[in-house]
Amino acid sequence: MSSIKAWSFSRLTDFEKCRYMAKLKYVDRVPEPARPLPAGKTEHANDRGTRIHEGAELFVRGGVDLISELGRHSDKFLDLRDSFKSGEASLEGEWAVDRQWSPVAWKSEDAWCRMKLDAFVQVSKTHGRVIDYKSGKVYGNEVKHTEQGQLYQLATFLKFPDLETIDVEFWYIDHGPDHDMINSYTREQGTLYFDKYHKRGAAMTDCTDFKPNPNVYSCRWCPYNGDACEFGISKTKANSPTISMPTSGLAASFAAKTAHSKA
Repeated sequence: MSSIKAWSFSRLTDFEKCRYMAKLKYVDRVPEPARPLPAGKTEHANDRGTRIHEGAELFVRGGVDLISELGRHSDKFLDLRDSFKSGEASLEGEWAVDRQWSPVAWKSEDAWCRMKLDAFVQVSKTHGRVIDYKSGKVYGNEVKHTEQGQLYQLATFLKFPDLETIDVEFWYIDHGPDHDMINSYTREQGTLYFDKYHKRGAAMTDCTDFKPNPNVYSCRWCPYNGDACEFGISKTKANSPTISMPTSGLAASFAAKTAHSKA
């Protein structure tokens, strides 16, 4: 059976929810079925997120106005535009590494892990900022976003050997700066995550047995449930408020790490 050759954080999230869904999406490349728009909405959440990201990039590069959705963060985007003009900031960085975590071209056949940074600011030779824009809700995504940040700061430390500290910033566009999440790492702290993400990435790219994992949590939002997947829990049952959803693999991993750190 074919395997998944390269991973990203979003791919890893899919794989750890359900290996069979990841196979349909990344090995078989089964198109996702068309989805009806949510009631009262004019666009899907992912389409809105893409539009907002594009608006942010265009504003920071200069020459266009800030779109209304970014207004709560206008001061931060003005500062970021100044950093871009001065050459301190780069946008939409397409970073890739091989299995030894050495930098390679985005489309290289050796690319093993890929990540796309919304913005990176080199404040000084020893201090950097990784910035990611998030649309939608804040609460309920803390674990996922924290782990995404851990991976991004790790890759940043490996890419820039002179950096000593990195701030990872998640800007929650729909909620304002008071809700933003900022985690800071020293090189010693940040590189401790190497084994964790190497092992998780290897588990995905080495996998050839994509067993389905039907459960309320995974099946509720799976685009293939009831279509290309024959194993899923029905949409009606998955959306039932009387069924408690199990803790995700990411949350379980975070809980174990927290317990270990307190020991």
